[in-house]
Amino acid sequence: MPIINVNMMEGRTTEQKEALIKAVAEAVTASIGAPEQNIRVLINEYPKAHWGIGTLPAHKAGR
Repeated sequence: MPIINVNMMEGRTTEQKEALIKAVAEAVTASIGAPEQNIRVLINEYPKAHWGIGTLPAHKAGR
């Protein structure tokens, strides 16, 4: 069972995340032949307070 982890910053809509899951699953099926029902795509979203640019958290850096 392929398990794909996607790390991204917060801010995408539910529709965008659903489109990403679909595209990743289709790519895995095309590349290694795994059936779509066996593929797991996990999205880890990080809030702006949990990542930074230089010395500032992203929410303080205006991101």
